[in-house]
Amino acid sequence: MRLFINKVVLILSTLAAILGLVFLFWILITFTIKGLSSINLYIFTHDLVDNGLRNLLIGQFVLAFIAVLIGVPIGMIAGIYLQEYSFGSKYADIIRNLSDVMMSAPSIVIGTFVYAIIVNPIGHMSGWAGAIALGIMMIPIVVRTTDDMLGLVPKELREAGVAIGAPKYKVIFDIILKAAKVGIMTGLLLAFARIVGETAPLLFTSGNSEFFTLDLNKEFPSLTVAIYNLATMPDKHLVDIAWAGAFILTFFVLIINLLGRYIVKEKK
Repeated sequence: MRLFINKVVLILSTLAAILGLVFLFWILITFTIKGLSSINLYIFTHDLVDNGLRNLLIGQFVLAFIAVLIGVPIGMIAGIYLQEYSFGSKYADIIRNLSDVMMSAPSIVIGTFVYAIIVNPIGHMSGWAGAIALGIMMIPIVVRTTDDMLGLVPKELREAGVAIGAPKYKVIFDIILKAAKVGIMTGLLLAFARIVGETAPLLFTSGNSEFFTLDLNKEFPSLTVAIYNLATMPDKHLVDIAWAGAFILTFFVLIINLLGRYIVKEKK
């Protein structure tokens, strides 16, 4: 009976995996066919106001880069504290639980939160609000990654550093972080891949602009928001631009994920 149940579960699991892969390849093939047919040099050299994507691509990566500057330092400091300074206190468990809750929170909730504390008081959307929303999304991922990766470093390395008279911060930065750098870097890449493709929080925070701008105090161009808006347009040419943007973004996120897996594989 147990062998029969095991075979049934194995067959169902295999069918579920195949079904998931079918949908995944269906999506990728659709993006590739429709996206490649819409990509040309013109969209990389002109802004949205001229039916191009230049300002959107630059704006998206500016927002993501600022989000990295916000999320990575805060997340890594919090992760270092949890693993190296909390010593199993109940406050550390509370922080870990809150971090897990934030990781599972819908991105639109974070967007409405930033809207309430930044956009609504100042009276208009801005690039800063969008970057902060993405940074907040990145923090719990970086916290969990740093905490877990530092936890895998053998205690003997810490003891060896202390034994030679090195201060604790030196042991952390020169020994422990270096030992865990591959895992931490992989987690950072995956966190970046997540935020660079987010749309919902930017709808409430940064909005979108058809023109090229680097002024973060105003509405800021965003590729994901533009894709959302263009995909619903009645003009087929605008829909084709949305397909091109979706393909570029999907390809970029796929490359980042593959790079993260390659780093882990090389380390092993």
